[in-house]
Order: sequence, then structure tokens, then C-alpha cells
Amino acid sequence: MITWEDFEKIDIRCGTITAARDFPGARKPAYQLTIDFGPLGIRRSSAQITHHYKLEDLPGRQVIAVVNFPPKQIANFFSECLVLGIYDEEGQVVLLQPGHNVKNGQKVG
Repeated sequence: MITWEDFEKIDIRCGTITAARDFPGARKPAYQLTIDFGPLGIRRSSAQITHHYKLEDLPGRQVIAVVNFPPKQIANFFSECLVLGIYDEEGQVVLLQPGHNVKNGQKVG
């Protein structure tokens, strides 16, 4: 069990994908995402979501991400946030998204 204080340390926000491209340098199939978090600015992320999502369908889609991890280097790319998803029965990621459009940077709580 964690405490409420532990949960509050995780900064989870909503953002909108503004760009997506293939990430050939990743060990597992992935995309490089550029995400607008409003007042928090633009962050980039590597996401292993190629099974359920096409590149051309990602821009404009809102996603949920942890924004207070330190940057993580993946090949020649620095991932600045962790986009959240649920693993389906095949182990493929399904993105977490708000049920309605919200302002970029809104905090999950």
C-alpha cells in the first residue's frame, strides 16, 4: 500500500500529441511523440503503441502522462515524460485518454 502523499508525488497530466514519427532506433517498435502540456510546455516521449495506433491518427489525440520523471535516453532520443496506457490481452498498449477534451496540462487526481 502507498499513502496519499506517495500518490501526490506523481505528476500526471493531460496533453495533446502535436507530432508523431517512427522511432527506428528503439529496440521494440515505437513512435516518438511530441506532446503539448499547455503551461508545462512541450515534452517528447517514446511510446510502444505501434500495434493499435497509426502515425497519422496520433496528432490531435489527448493522452495522459507522468511528467515529473527525469529524462530517459532511449537510443539517440531523450524521453521527457511517460505516456500511460493499459496492456491488452496480447500485451499491447492501449492509451489512457480523457473521456472529454480538457485543457492541456490539466492534472489527474
